[in-house]
Amino acid sequence: MSSPASIAHGPGLVGTFLNIFLYGIMVTQCFLYYSTYPKDRIWMKLLVLFLLVADTLNCVFDIWWIYNVVITNFANLDALATGNWVFATDPAMVGIIATVVQLFFAWRVKVLTGNWWLVTFIVITGSTSFFGGIGTAIAIHYVPQFEEFQKFRVVVIIWLIGAAICDSTITLSLTWHLRRHKTGFSGTDDLLNRIIRLTVQNGLITALWAIVDLIAYLATPTGLHLAFNFPLAKLYTNSLMSSLNSRAGWRYQTSESTQDKKSREYGPGRRLDVVNLSTSTRPEVFVHVEQHEMVDVGDARKSDVEWSSGDSVAEPSHKGQAV
Repeated sequence: MSSPASIAHGPGLVGTFLNIFLYGIMVTQCFLYYSTYPKDRIWMKLLVLFLLVADTLNCVFDIWWIYNVVITNFANLDALATGNWVFATDPAMVGIIATVVQLFFAWRVKVLTGNWWLVTFIVITGSTSFFGGIGTAIAIHYVPQFEEFQKFRVVVIIWLIGAAICDSTITLSLTWHLRRHKTGFSGTDDLLNRIIRLTVQNGLITALWAIVDLIAYLATPTGLHLAFNFPLAKLYTNSLMSSLNSRAGWRYQTSESTQDKKSREYGPGRRLDVVNLSTSTRPEVFVHVEQHEMVDVGDARKSDVEWSSGDSVAEPSHKGQAV
């Protein structure tokens, strides 16, 4: 007969290790974000701070739970067989964090596509992460025995299936929109391909991880699914931070001058505008302004020029400025 601790606490310990490992990556990404993008919008900085605090609390609660059961309540079979309120905080925190990240990507879909029907669908399916996580936490309060967790499987199924559908919708909509806006220029299309790959990777990781978590939950009455459920929140936050931090590499710069490329493809004598993809959603426009400065010419200069009156001479001095 296997040890009672193997019912939930073996997978729970593995999930806690993965959770802490991903938390370290999250902290690093937050440091890079605040160092690289000090001029980002205030609400975006607050969003990152909220996710960092939520991830920290999630790690604290998971460590607290596993330590309390395995160390403090060593050989206490009742403690090993049931989940307490500290354990119940995990699905609640996962639901909150996942919903916040999904709503952020819903905002990005709205900005890029302007399709309110699509955004509404993403918000509705994404909300299942919140209500499913909170519902699961409440269910654990009434059914605390690990071997009876399948009694509230309907809530868990709706939660994880809804989250997977939401992640897949976000990935497909962003990929479809980006592919439609390819320009035919190799440099720009290469950049779009990198963004598409990043979007697909982030979306597939969270969607597939949620499906695997659900399969493990339905396949066995033990706590095997905890090894997948504990790190789920960190996968969401790391996918968002990866998306934000990758903007530093989205500035398109060619090793070959654009004018040389233009001369080769279209012949000399014509000019091709440089494509500059910045971190902003709006393109940068560089305007060359010709400024004329009025300068009074002295008497020594006046003697060299014949004028019928003694008025001062205005002479333009050209200075090119980039705005």
